[in-house]
Amino acid sequence: MVKDFAANPSAALRSLAAVGATLATAAAVVVGAILAVFAAATVAVIALMTSALLGLSALALRARRVRARRRGGPEILEARHLGGHHWVAYGWNDRS
Repeated sequence: MVKDFAANPSAALRSLAAVGATLATAAAVVVGAILAVFAAATVAVIALMTSALLGLSALALRARRVRARRRGGPEILEARHLGGHHWVAYGWNDRS
């Protein structure tokens, strides 16, 4: 009996299968669209973070070049030991 039923499906079962296939296809399209939007947003966020990183590194390199040009080399601070864990540094506020 099962073989006969599977070999000769009725029209009602065929239409029910067609409706199920249509619903499954629509669900797959919706899930695919949502995943595509999520992937595009991820790429956009990565591009934004990369541009921010490149901009900050460019600013850091520029500041480093300006400081090296302005001063001949690293600045030396003088400090006096007052005893224990206490130190007093001076000369740091004499920058022009």
